Amino acid sequence: MLSQIPAAAGRLLISQPFMPDPNFKRSVIILTEYSAGGAMGFILNHQTDYLLGDILPDVSYSEIPVYMGGPVAENTLHYIHRCPEKIDGGIEIAEGIFWGGDFDKIKELITSYQLTEAEIKFFTGYSGWTPDQLDNELREDAWIVTNKFEADAVFANNEHNLWKETVISLGQRYAHIANFPENPLLN
Repeated sequence: MLSQIPAAAGRLLISQPFMPDPNFKRSVIILTEYSAGGAMGFILNHQTDYLLGDILPDVSYSEIPVYMGGPVAENTLHYIHRCPEKIDGGIEIAEGIFWGGDFDKIKELITSYQLTEAEIKFFTGYSGWTPDQLDNELREDAWIVTNKFEADAVFANNEHNLWKETVISLGQRYAHIANFPENPLLN
């Protein structure tokens, strides 16, 4: 088993380099829920072609990118942030990272240019697992779990390098994985 750390809310899932499901190819997911009832999280590094203004036309600041949170309920909008002093009602899932909160306040802050993409990340859909599904995938080495990351990495607009940098940050045991080609047939 590749992963030495158990899954839990607030931890990152890093997909194995040859993940067969294209939804999760070279993905880094932050888990927001993990229990006997299943798991939920958001892909941090699969940016869509949409900006927030495309999805919410009543929000005048449209420069914030929207990410594909996962293949479940893709017609829903979710967010994580790191500014609880501005947004009430969020749940702290990791140190300095909050899930949810007062959506009307978020729209007001964005419209008045008081909230930036360095403070909040939006997702369409989410990644979800039924009871025991994620644990089975971990036993099959589909994911590596880590709790060693900085909030800056979660909110960085670094979709092309986040997977590689996260794998390398795990140390020498995993660093060689970061250099695997995306398609092993081209090696």
